Amino acid sequence: MKTLHFHIEGIVQGVGFRPFVYHLAKANHLSGWVKNGSDGVHIEVSGPARRINNFRDMLRISPPGNAVIKARHEKELDHHHHGPFKIITSETSGGKKVLFTPDYGMCDDCEQELNNPADRRYRYPFITCTQCGPRYSIIRDLPYDRPNTTMDWMVMCDRCQDEYDSPENRRHFSQTNSCPDCAVTMKYYERDRIISNQDMIIDYAAGQLLEGKVVAVKGIGGFLLLCDATNEDSVQALRWRKIRPDKPFALMYPRESMIRRDAHITTAERTAIYSPESPIVLLRKRHEQDTGLAADAVAPGLNRIGVMRPYAPLLSLISNAVNRPLVATSANVSGSPIIYENKVALDEPYDIADGILVHNRDIIMAEDDSVVRFTRDGVRIILRRSRGLAPNYLPDVIRNNQSRLAVGASMKGTFALTQSSTTYVSQYLGDQDNYEAEESYHACLSHITNLLDFVPDVIYADMHPKYASTRYALELSRELDIPFELVQHHEAHFAAVLAENKLSESGKPVLGVIWDGTGYGHDGNIWGGEFMMFDGGKIEGFRRMKYFRHIMGDKMVREPRISALSILHESTHAGQLKQFFNDGEWNLYQGLLSKGTLKSSSMGRLFDAAACLLGICEVSTYEGEAPSLLEAEAERFDRKGQWEESPGDHLLDPAYHLLQVLLRKNMGIHVQENAYHFHYGLVRTIVYVARLARVKRIACSGGVFQNGLLVELLQSVPDIEVYLHKELSPNDENISFGQLAHADLRWKEAERNSMRKEATTIT
Repeated sequence: MKTLHFHIEGIVQGVGFRPFVYHLAKANHLSGWVKNGSDGVHIEVSGPARRINNFRDMLRISPPGNAVIKARHEKELDHHHHGPFKIITSETSGGKKVLFTPDYGMCDDCEQELNNPADRRYRYPFITCTQCGPRYSIIRDLPYDRPNTTMDWMVMCDRCQDEYDSPENRRHFSQTNSCPDCAVTMKYYERDRIISNQDMIIDYAAGQLLEGKVVAVKGIGGFLLLCDATNEDSVQALRWRKIRPDKPFALMYPRESMIRRDAHITTAERTAIYSPESPIVLLRKRHEQDTGLAADAVAPGLNRIGVMRPYAPLLSLISNAVNRPLVATSANVSGSPIIYENKVALDEPYDIADGILVHNRDIIMAEDDSVVRFTRDGVRIILRRSRGLAPNYLPDVIRNNQSRLAVGASMKGTFALTQSSTTYVSQYLGDQDNYEAEESYHACLSHITNLLDFVPDVIYADMHPKYASTRYALELSRELDIPFELVQHHEAHFAAVLAENKLSESGKPVLGVIWDGTGYGHDGNIWGGEFMMFDGGKIEGFRRMKYFRHIMGDKMVREPRISALSILHESTHAGQLKQFFNDGEWNLYQGLLSKGTLKSSSMGRLFDAAACLLGICEVSTYEGEAPSLLEAEAERFDRKGQWEESPGDHLLDPAYHLLQVLLRKNMGIHVQENAYHFHYGLVRTIVYVARLARVKRIACSGGVFQNGLLVELLQSVPDIEVYLHKELSPNDENISFGQLAHADLRWKEAERNSMRKEATTIT
């Protein structure tokens, strides 16, 4: 007979882990207990060694579906017979080292009960169990127990309490458990009326949607604006009210058969849509039939639509009642963070929504929907990392045990921190140039640091002196009197993708291709077309796309025509661009380009310029519009032929690529083929630099690599190994993690230098 203590770390709270352990211990006739702690789950078992060994094996190989075991520690104790195995009160003292449980979409069991007239939770909009429902968005403190959530004030009815207490029930220790007898309650607000009848609200909201109205509904991470996606007038009204003229809207579908009517869906895409994380997935539109979807209004000019399932039971009931695809977009004016508080929702969105559906389960942490896409080969590219995917980071690859905070970049705000060798990367927190988004960033950081009792030993920030995140990091470092270090933007990108793929541990050289829109370079210019080498533990610059002039600040970012003019300014073909400007603009920009000093290697601007030359987009209304439309055109081309190389330093000149676009255009080559060959030429550029560097391992990061076609073409090249981000987005959301990873590289290098110095001294 023996007694063992197990300490399990990872995503092990709010996923039915304690009931799982209870049943496993009972099945093996072991005595003891299990409890939540602020650092994970603790278990003590007593019994025959053979049975404990079997318990250990099953704990390792078959944990609950949503659980992720990061580490398992065990210690043999003096034998003690505990009596019948039980779940005991959670421990709140000690260091906080638990991974947060994300918010999960409705599970199959709850969906069946929701739609079963014989079930007591039939059509109950807040049905949950240990495998689904809100977690991260409602937690106030650790460990994850009901008193530490925004449902702490709700008293369970006798039947729910019996379920909660019964080890044989699926809702044993389900912290969000409730039913119509102890319900989360709704209200529906219009300008001149309030509906409180719980049986009426959902059908009334559905009726309003069918009449073409816009309805704001409180979801898991915040309010969503819904409208009928088959009603073009309704979609355009939402665009006008939300100040979002062209940016695509996501769609919510009640059934898979309806998705298949409007879009092509692969196995990987279907798996993602119906996963517990339930992200928005970009699917290729069907063009061969009129399905009723107002596709051109939903996603103007694009050949993909963003599709998600109604992941919350409230959304499912509304979606099924309407029985049509619904636009589902965050309730805010474009550029501002998602609204998640009832008071704010009732004060603000009446200019956008005709009706507002609220409920009394408060949200602590706002989250947008995550967004992903897949290449034709099934490679996942995360476009936005939020609900369901954040804030944990697994697997943990940061080795330094210091408590460290990295504040990220600006356009795609995130922060990352490490504590006790555990890494957290926040959800997407918006453009930090927006005051409300900056406030949301600070609130999220404060919430997580308070949950973890986290105080950093050092802070990392981007080199850009005007980033709000950099200014905040400097202020915080002074307040806490701790070190403050700057990390170059593209080196952070490279360090992030190296760390995700554990390439820094291999000892082999890696070429980093870091392409994006903007980043502050060591020379004070705008970088964005960078080739870097990682070798011998260091990141160093290797090549760069040729500089061109950057003028007019953010106006150049918004107007692809200015990028085209700047890149071709010194070319004899620049005159062909005069059609895009009036005489006053032409003369002004020519003068600025002649005497401008700020330079750029931005690949984002090169994509903008190509889109302009092809007549696809001269002026953008949302970030990434021109590259997205350019990729959409290129994807429509029927690709043929095998890989061909065309080496030469001319490939590093953005003007060369634009002149090729002009040449093909003047030859009458169709826009789709022209756009495709533009992408193809950029892949040739990457391969050329890889040959120069004499490496076969290429790691890619930066917003340009959200482009699925570019990724597909690069991965089709023989004799090279392409490494991409896995759990993070290639865009600036990964910068905060990259700042930590970059510091880790420097720490390892300092450790190696210290060992070399020590070895030299001994010799």
